[in-house]
Amino acid sequence: MPEKLEKAVSDHLVSHRAKIARPVRVRPSEPRDDHFEDLPISVNVSKTGIYFTTRQKSYYPGMRVFVTFPYSSPHDPMNCEYVAEVVRVEKLESGKNGVAVHLQMSMNFNAADPQRSVR
Repeated sequence: MPEKLEKAVSDHLVSHRAKIARPVRVRPSEPRDDHFEDLPISVNVSKTGIYFTTRQKSYYPGMRVFVTFPYSSPHDPMNCEYVAEVVRVEKLESGKNGVAVHLQMSMNFNAADPQRSVR
């Protein structure tokens, strides 16, 4: 990719992210993955993704997960749950992992349009 175009694409992606620190709940969605419940704090979010840091070592690219964002408690009616895919896992100097997930579909059936996909 030409350098000028690469920079434009990179700037475009960064410009649509908001630095928001909110609780997130993440659980594996496939039975083949060992069950865990991770409660990290988001670093930044966009319309279609969330980036967070965690000490959990079970994440891998391509992993399907359930993501609740923002998360406050299991019974909060404001919780919004999504099916998502892990697109990037990076080891950080702090010993934590940085995890980027792509939100694919909302799981909130009580919403006005339960079939709505996140785009």
